[in-house]
Amino acid sequence: MALLVTALVVAGATGQAGAQPPAEPAPPSLPGLPAPADLSGSLLPELQRWIDAVIPAPPIDPVPQPNSPVVSESSAQLAALRLAVLPAAVGDPFFDAWPEGLGELEPGQPIEVRDITATAAAMVLMPFQRALQIKYRTTDSGARPSFATATLVVPLGEWTGPGQRPVVVNNLPINGLGRRCTIGYNLAHGPYEDSVTDYIPPTIQLALLRGYAVLLPDHEGPWMAYAEPVVAGHAILDAIRTVRGLWPEAYGTSRFGMTGYSGGAIATHGAVKQLADYAPELAEFVVGAALGGVPADAEILARSLNGNLAAGVFAGAVFGIARERTEILSRMNHLAQWIATSPVKDLCADGFGATGVLMLPIDVAANFPDPLRSEFAAEIYRTLRMEGRKSATPLYIYNGEQEWWIPAEGARNLFREQCDLGVPAVYRSVFGEHVIAAATGYPEAIVWLDDRLRGLPAPDEC
Repeated sequence: MALLVTALVVAGATGQAGAQPPAEPAPPSLPGLPAPADLSGSLLPELQRWIDAVIPAPPIDPVPQPNSPVVSESSAQLAALRLAVLPAAVGDPFFDAWPEGLGELEPGQPIEVRDITATAAAMVLMPFQRALQIKYRTTDSGARPSFATATLVVPLGEWTGPGQRPVVVNNLPINGLGRRCTIGYNLAHGPYEDSVTDYIPPTIQLALLRGYAVLLPDHEGPWMAYAEPVVAGHAILDAIRTVRGLWPEAYGTSRFGMTGYSGGAIATHGAVKQLADYAPELAEFVVGAALGGVPADAEILARSLNGNLAAGVFAGAVFGIARERTEILSRMNHLAQWIATSPVKDLCADGFGATGVLMLPIDVAANFPDPLRSEFAAEIYRTLRMEGRKSATPLYIYNGEQEWWIPAEGARNLFREQCDLGVPAVYRSVFGEHVIAAATGYPEAIVWLDDRLRGLPAPDEC
């Protein structure tokens, strides 16, 4: 979503023969006329100040919601704003209720398990044995206790292959700000805000036909932190811990293979880069991860997604990240605060993504100039990129060569980084932009993942 801004650079020609041309005279300062605008450093100069001068701050209830953790070091005003931008309850305590005593539990320790086989059938679209939904303890981006939910779908029949039944960890591109956008909510309540990516490609069905179980994490966490990889990675790894701990006789030594495309690749990227440090005991059981359409570098996305038809998705991602990284909320102007506390905060991607037709740059939501090229943004980019962290499992990375929304540059950089760190990896440049590449890159990626789940050694094409 990038509206590329061309900066006018005036450079004196040095080292050339002949006299320099005279400098352009400065524009005259005429009485009654405003001074010429300074176009340096901001796409829309002075707009942020104008917005905050004209638009009042939204009314925000300063009273914290019951049993909702607030970042202790935040100011009261920022803490109240954070509570106001969190997703609304959906009426199901499984997703809404913040459990007591989370700090006393270990990451991956189960909180609640329920059978949702009857309602899940409408989305699985083929016979299966049962679908079990789990709620478990995890960790947020600030290392504080949190919770997450996931669904385990078990195929028909007994596993007859070697070892225990393998598990495909299908990290779907949830791409939503509200809890109704998750695969877990839709499996439990019937298709409500389901996405085409819940069905296509048919990873769930192919895995079940192979006799594999399928684990579907709601990897955005309870605050629906869309596009935040640290939270997503923790939620995925703790889902695996929970499954192994609850059913050790069935999955205690199973092979787990991850896959994710686009928003699901953000989550998978977060999981593989935190595997060694956050859940080292899982390293021998997570046998590989296939990532496609990889948004691995937010700095690249700030150039490709901002101010064009993808601007709504980009703004939604910034907002989702801000739910976990409240320093971003403090940089939102009054207009952005009104939007972030409105029903927009519960939309799925097809809702907030439609605002891309306005092609507004993210500058209109900030309270300081040139936000995407600031040092503040650079620090966020570094954090989300998790640069230099080694995957503890082999990788298969693919990206569309004709991509303009999520350029292949980020995927190639990830491949080179992991090769340099000694990770067995494969990279495939496939035909198409984002949607076409999801189809053209999928067959080889899923075959690669199947080979890992069958115990074949991972190829290394570094």
